[in-house]
Amino acid sequence: MQQLHIFIAFFRSGMLGYGGGPSAIPLVKKEVVDTYKWMDSDEFGDVLAIANTLPGPIATKLAGYIGYRVGGVIGMINALIAAVTPTVLLMVLLLTTLTQFKDQAWVIGMTKAVVPVVGVMLAVMTWDFLKKSTGGLGWTKAILLAFVSLVLMEFIHIHPAIIIILLMVAAWIPVKRKQKEKEVQEQKRETV
Repeated sequence: MQQLHIFIAFFRSGMLGYGGGPSAIPLVKKEVVDTYKWMDSDEFGDVLAIANTLPGPIATKLAGYIGYRVGGVIGMINALIAAVTPTVLLMVLLLTTLTQFKDQAWVIGMTKAVVPVVGVMLAVMTWDFLKKSTGGLGWTKAILLAFVSLVLMEFIHIHPAIIIILLMVAAWIPVKRKQKEKEVQEQKRETV
């Protein structure tokens, strides 16, 4: 039954994720976090951050990892097939149909109408992530990090993967420092 749920979750998000990987991210989050509760929003955010640093389409990376986590190797293969099948079927069907009617007003309107919907879905997900990040960082640091990241990506053209890696290292250093301080304190207690 678990494999069926994996297939349904990723097939549904693949089927409705019109516009590519970024539009599928909120749909995958809805399935994985809200519908099936395979992970919470924080875990999904971590998986998404790591997936963004790796090469390749985001939807298949998410499907592969989450499928593996939930259902092992079979779950991974199942999720990948489910994520890719709608795209393949719709590419063949829609592209042959839409190329015949590409100059029609309804086709032009349909493709233009999808863009704001995807933008809203991404904005809602971004707002959710920003609210969650304020829990650990506070509003000031979270907004500052978001602004600095925006400037680095959009104006200085630094790849998001580099920013994510730098932030991960910056978060790791104080943790390691605290661990060393604890070890030193424990050693002092043991010698006393």
